[in-house]
Amino acid sequence: MSKNIQRRKISIIIPTINEAGNIKQTIATTQPSANIEVIVVDGGSQDDTVAIAMSLGVKVISSSPGRAMQMNAGAALASGDMLLFLHADTLLPVGFDEMIIAALQQPGVVAGAFALRINADLASLRLVEKGVYWRSRFLQMPYGDQAIFMTKAVFQQVGGFPELPIMEDFEIIRRLKRLGRITILSVPVVTSARRWLQKGVFKTTLINQIVIIAYLLGIKPAQLRTWYSQGKFFNF
Repeated sequence: MSKNIQRRKISIIIPTINEAGNIKQTIATTQPSANIEVIVVDGGSQDDTVAIAMSLGVKVISSSPGRAMQMNAGAALASGDMLLFLHADTLLPVGFDEMIIAALQQPGVVAGAFALRINADLASLRLVEKGVYWRSRFLQMPYGDQAIFMTKAVFQQVGGFPELPIMEDFEIIRRLKRLGRITILSVPVVTSARRWLQKGVFKTTLINQIVIIAYLLGIKPAQLRTWYSQGKFFNF
């Protein structure tokens, strides 16, 4: 089994737009591991994201903007038999590769993700983390900031990420659940707190839930994206 593990390869796909402040640290957390490739898929950064990524010796490609399109573009070029989709502001734990390989060898498991740690010292964010834990464990519904992973064969079977302007991670997990179990690793990735701090923890969490409910009620993703980016869910 150990020889089999050594031969397996994980392709880590990182979609970026203007992530010069995060990309170096994120890539650094991928580097101690063997048998990986890192593919940065840039959607048109105007800062030094591309230059920084290239200086670190990873593969860098360009794509139309949009996280789903960028991740699909990276997956199409991936040489690994396992895919890990990593946000550019999210840090992997030590030993992530062995954890992923072991998880995907479990009977009935088609995909997985990590627990979530948000990088700020706020009691309200510890509550958010607990909510993510219970949602992920009991509903098998991790989101993209938890570093979703699966085999390339399974990714192709579900047709990749639906190229939606928002909710692409939610939708691919729904499709994956029809194939088998989504496992959640107890070790967390560490993600930036910036989106919670920008609008406030309570407001951000509430908006996220409203977006999910609206999506399930049939509101078009393009409309949701417009409302989300323009802050039209609330006027307070």
